[in-house]
Amino acid sequence: MLETPPTEELRADHRNRQVRWGFIWALWCAVLWGAWYVPGYAVYSEPPFVNLSETNGDLMLAATVVAFLNAIAVLAAMFIWIGVLGKTKDYVRTLRHRQVSQWYLPAGVAGGLAIFGTYVAVVYIGAQFAAVAGLLYPIVGAIAARIWYNERVTPQAAIGIIVIVAGGVVIFAPGLIGELTGTGTGGWIGYVAGAITFVGWGLEGAIAGRALDVSDPDVGLTLRFTYEVGLWLVIAIPVTIALAGGAFWTALGTALTNPAVWLMLLLMGLTFAFCYVSWYKSFPLIGVGRGQAIAALYGPLALLWLFLFTFEWPGTNFVIGSAIAVVGSFVLFTERRGILEIVRAVPARHTQAAPTEVGHG
Repeated sequence: MLETPPTEELRADHRNRQVRWGFIWALWCAVLWGAWYVPGYAVYSEPPFVNLSETNGDLMLAATVVAFLNAIAVLAAMFIWIGVLGKTKDYVRTLRHRQVSQWYLPAGVAGGLAIFGTYVAVVYIGAQFAAVAGLLYPIVGAIAARIWYNERVTPQAAIGIIVIVAGGVVIFAPGLIGELTGTGTGGWIGYVAGAITFVGWGLEGAIAGRALDVSDPDVGLTLRFTYEVGLWLVIAIPVTIALAGGAFWTALGTALTNPAVWLMLLLMGLTFAFCYVSWYKSFPLIGVGRGQAIAALYGPLALLWLFLFTFEWPGTNFVIGSAIAVVGSFVLFTERRGILEIVRAVPARHTQAAPTEVGHG
């Protein structure tokens, strides 16, 4: 007769599989996230965005329309995804479960601002800068997790934070110095947008990590983009119309009648939707911090993707800064294999009863 493996052995084997798949999902996120910058940059070479980008006065409008259409494209891809997986009923059930779904609203706000900041950085500074500016987000995620979840910040983590900050200085400093001394390109808005990008994505990871403990990642991600599109329709678009008037409708109409823009939106929706799917799936398996750290590889990969498709060599400071930031991310969150659990100190008042898990079909 075959001997039944001890309980501890089964538990260790299960945990090892979780860790392995967590790293696989996070790595896929990095690959697809980096690829997203190619159509996200190429769309600006198509009407109406190529025309809007000719004058600084219309750059913000171009970024707004692209970010709005990107959100819709990703949400459409996610609805198809959960439909194929048979999770549509789980989506409705989780949406009605306010204690869970409410966490995806601030996640949608933070992530939506990050994506908008990325597109603003693209038009004001360039795709290469936009790609590497977000690499500072693990710092924000680590600080937020420490405050909200009591995740421990070890001496190794502190060193990682310092290294990431050094990478950020290399990325941001040359351009900011130029803006402050008057020798820059007048793109200070792009640098502010870059800061919004890494703050937004760092906060989103920490917020979504709370809801992903008790809900399905595919369903949760669809809710997150539902809220983002809703915020665009209820707040951002009315504000844009009030500021830009008929120019918004003209730009939107021209974009939607351009077949090339539809192709870019398809590619943006697919790459970003499944990059996000991979990102969210990695969090419950290896923790928010480690998922963010591995996904930070998107920065160098984005520079590589952009070079392969545009033949534009990124600035040396972007290459060096991204490499430093990625190294810092791994220093920040890479621990010994034996403690690759989600390092949260659960408050005593939360140990009395575990929340009911929803969204799993």
